[in-house]
Amino acid sequence: MKRHKITVLGDGFVGSTLVQRLAERDYADIVMYDIVPNMPQGKALDILEAGPVLGYDSLVTGTNDYSDTANSDIVVVTSGFPRKPGMTRDDLVKKNQEIVAQVTEQVVKHSPNCIMIMVTNPLDAMAQLALHVSKFPRERVIGMAGVLDTARFRTFIAQEVNASVRDVQAYVLGGHGDTMVPLARMCTVAGVPISQLMSAERIEQIVQRTRDGGAEIIKLLGTGSAYFAPSASVLQMVDSILLDKKMIMPCAVYLQGEYGIHDLFVGVPVKLGAKGLEQIIEIELDQNERALLQKSADAVKELVGVMGI
Repeated sequence: MKRHKITVLGDGFVGSTLVQRLAERDYADIVMYDIVPNMPQGKALDILEAGPVLGYDSLVTGTNDYSDTANSDIVVVTSGFPRKPGMTRDDLVKKNQEIVAQVTEQVVKHSPNCIMIMVTNPLDAMAQLALHVSKFPRERVIGMAGVLDTARFRTFIAQEVNASVRDVQAYVLGGHGDTMVPLARMCTVAGVPISQLMSAERIEQIVQRTRDGGAEIIKLLGTGSAYFAPSASVLQMVDSILLDKKMIMPCAVYLQGEYGIHDLFVGVPVKLGAKGLEQIIEIELDQNERALLQKSADAVKELVGVMGI
């Protein structure tokens, strides 16, 4: 039986941590690509040598040659400049536009049938760029954002009520940035609405902390940005696609009228399976939530306009 093949483009903290997590899943062979000579080869060899200890047989290959990525089932794009202290995701758009455009061209050339998962920030705009350059159907270009933002929201709620994160259900919609929309009204802990577990003021503080989640980590680190939770979020998406789990999770996808938004990548609940995006789940939003989602979409649209696509 032929093993699945996953390529991770960019071997920074997010990329290399993701490769490690994927190797430990033991369901695919992984290629780690980066432009820095010998760096991906060294990291790949290190991860490969952990196999006998942890018991996985995944083949992990490091390369500086795109041809080694050929015929990948899934390509995860982490290439680009990371956020720095004081830098917003919006500041990144011009810096990363050229990189993502070039990377996408290589993906199309070597893996024309793959599913692309975009991680590079500003995520929604970069996913839109990848779709524009690749000409792939929208089902095969998906942005990782809502999974991470929702994980942060769930973490803060679980800490607040001293409960297991497994019991916390939540959604964060919208763009991956300051305008994201944590749906506090729909958040529950073991089925109990959080409005019954904490004050409205405390809920709003947690919502704001979720919006500032990435910036909070950047400030604490001093240099660099988050990578443990982002890589875990991508892993969950890959699991659902590669194993055809059909999990429902918030991801950035190209909307064509859903939620009243047209021709734009925005985070909404979706079903991920073997075909990539298999269904967009439209949940009923109240007037305020819909207005916030539209505001978030407008922010993404402004970024896309900066790129001129």
